[in-house]
Amino acid sequence: MLTVAETPAAQLRHLEPSQDIEPPSTTTPRVLTILSYVLEKLVTRNDKLVLDTTRAGNSLSAFHGVRAPGISLSNYMERIYKYTSCSPSCFVVGFVYIDRLVHKYPDSLVVSLNVHRLLVTSVMVASKILDDVHYNNAFFARVGGVSNAELNKLELELLFLLDFGVSVSSRVFESYCQHLEKEMLCNGGAVERPPLMNTIDDVTEISVEDTQISSPSHAFD
Repeated sequence: MLTVAETPAAQLRHLEPSQDIEPPSTTTPRVLTILSYVLEKLVTRNDKLVLDTTRAGNSLSAFHGVRAPGISLSNYMERIYKYTSCSPSCFVVGFVYIDRLVHKYPDSLVVSLNVHRLLVTSVMVASKILDDVHYNNAFFARVGGVSNAELNKLELELLFLLDFGVSVSSRVFESYCQHLEKEMLCNGGAVERPPLMNTIDDVTEISVEDTQISSPSHAFD
């Protein structure tokens, strides 16, 4: 089991915060910027492949929405980090899970229709493995813009797709960190990203629900 000593565990006072709780003042870790860049590059490539072949595979169909969410991956990742206080290592391990799915099910692609759900589910599972204290599924669902019932279903789907292989060794973790460092260097050491609105209002303004009739307020019930 991976243990991370260099990144602090989430400092949470309780697991059921009120809706008007202010998010902690945070500076986005550089690793999140690089991860969003890597995932966005992967999604852009795969979206083009889907258009050319009209095939995206069925293994990840549970994570598919009817349309791509309006929030960018970089803002979505920052949002999860800001409100859940996950340690940065959770995002790296979440990326490991997604990469394992890609290699285990090469017929299925990570595309704009599924990447947000894959991300929030993977990070949530990673937080349960890594962080001593973490928010529950209901709060992650509120932050991620999906219903609690859907996130519960996606968590089980992810675990079964991975054959419950959620352990990440220190060696594997280090290898992924090195890969991300190379991506940063190849990009010249800087990745541009859109600004994130730092207001509590965005808790109820973003939804990645997959039903046409859903509303942001319904998604967070």
